[in-house]
Amino acid sequence: MEVLNVIVAAAAAYVFGAVWYMKLAEPWMAAAGIEKGPDGRPKGAGNPMPYVISAISLLVVAGMMRHVFGMASIDSVGKGIAAGFGLGAFVATPWIVTNYAYSSRPRNLTLIDSGFATIGCTIIGLVLSLF
Repeated sequence: MEVLNVIVAAAAAYVFGAVWYMKLAEPWMAAAGIEKGPDGRPKGAGNPMPYVISAISLLVVAGMMRHVFGMASIDSVGKGIAAGFGLGAFVATPWIVTNYAYSSRPRNLTLIDSGFATIGCTIIGLVLSLF
């Protein structure tokens, strides 16, 4: 059951990420400096590896969050949402901000990617606490 819980949580965050980045595609590509192809999509968008890596990464995040939730006795929806938000906002986001600051990445890129990390972790926390 725990494995299914992790897979569903990772899938929920993955679907959210797809919607998030579709809605923010234009500002994200501009901030990331990614060239558009003739179809308006990022050049090289046909490469499946970023999607595979993203799915695997979200499974790793959801799996670790499941482990932490078990150790911390996070056993309600409210606690799951709060813990997920906290991990996204106060663990993942500061790493993104630090990396982007050192590489002089645009603030808009930081906000878009940090927003995904925070909301994605919140969604994982919600889903993990439902099972």
